Amino acid sequence: MSIITALETFDIRFPTSMELDGSDAMNPDPDYSAAYLIIRTDAGDGHEGHGFVFTIGRGNEVETAAINALRDHILGADVEALLADMGATWKLLAHDSQLRWLGPEKGVMHMAIGAVINALWDLKAKRTGLPLWELLAGMSPEELVALVDFRYLTDALTPDEALDILRAAEPGREARKAVLRVEGYPAYTTTPGWLGYSDEKLTRLAKEAVADGFAQIKLKVGASLEDDIRRVRAARAAVGPAIKIAVDANQRWDVQEAIDWMAHLAPYDIAWIEEPTSPDDILGHAAIARGVAPIPVATGEHVQNRVVFKQMLQAGSLQVLQIDAARVAGVNENIAILLLAAKFGVRVCPHAGGVGLCEAVQHLSMFDYIAVSGTKENRTIEFVDHLHEHFITPVDVHDGAYWPPSNPGAGNEMLRETLAAYVFPNGPVWKESL
Repeated sequence: MSIITALETFDIRFPTSMELDGSDAMNPDPDYSAAYLIIRTDAGDGHEGHGFVFTIGRGNEVETAAINALRDHILGADVEALLADMGATWKLLAHDSQLRWLGPEKGVMHMAIGAVINALWDLKAKRTGLPLWELLAGMSPEELVALVDFRYLTDALTPDEALDILRAAEPGREARKAVLRVEGYPAYTTTPGWLGYSDEKLTRLAKEAVADGFAQIKLKVGASLEDDIRRVRAARAAVGPAIKIAVDANQRWDVQEAIDWMAHLAPYDIAWIEEPTSPDDILGHAAIARGVAPIPVATGEHVQNRVVFKQMLQAGSLQVLQIDAARVAGVNENIAILLLAAKFGVRVCPHAGGVGLCEAVQHLSMFDYIAVSGTKENRTIEFVDHLHEHFITPVDVHDGAYWPPSNPGAGNEMLRETLAAYVFPNGPVWKESL
């Protein structure tokens, strides 16, 4: 038996606001950040579990403190017992009777639980010698269903229905795994579209995206209608009629404002409108979806748990579901959301605009293709070309696709030198910047 001997946390921040990377209508000056943790054991095998919560700067210290609040659940625990039953481990953390009062199952505490859960999955995958996507895709339908907390879901998805979905996909798993290794998984890029970029930079990066094989780009919108029309027009001229252009308002609008605004952008053949209003406004999203049809509504990066996703699917609030690896409570809850999407026949196109999110969420989409939905049709993972060099296993994106990682783990692990240089506020990068 081995036990967990340490849970170490870091407040890691990158000064991306200096170049306006990541800028949008609601977040004009983000510093991409990670409340980061390492779980260590006494096993002597050299394996550690790494996880994080993505934030955009101020408040990252609050998220780091929330991860530390889970320390008593983890330190001294039997590693083999935790990893053998990750469904029970998820409930151990998510059902804490006192911590739930801070949510329940939403906000800073829920995301902290996700960081710990993802770090444990990283450790489990390393111990088995597999990348996370392959570990999950090799689990039986019964094992996968046991990972999911079905409380609050059974009016939309029962365990038996989840089993049916997974069993239906099971016969083609090996064939799809082979296809994934040959074709990769489709990607789109937001790199040209940050709101703080000039039109010249937008145009240059849009053309580069097409040359790099991307079939879709995404632009941030919502600050100025006049500017949005000009920028979308410039992007369409740069990429031509065959490339898809999605737009993202980052929760900027009221319901009718979103419908009216999108009427002006519709002539440029918009692939989807992302986060048009508050992520908590289920009925508002449904009204916008009716009002902007046939343009699909996409959302999910700020949807706080599987219950809200359930209701959005029931209400027809979204046509593109965007999971996020670090928003809900980790891998287990994202599996529940993938199963809900499969039940309702809604495509999943993950959010990955943030440090480490590309590295983490690719595993979930690849697992979904192999073991849940069984399709890549009209599905794509966001790609942002920032900060990958800080990870042990950076994403491999080329020819407009993500290529499946082969290194064991969940893709969450940062370089040691990065942790030393970018820790806030005393790392050398921040001492110089401040």
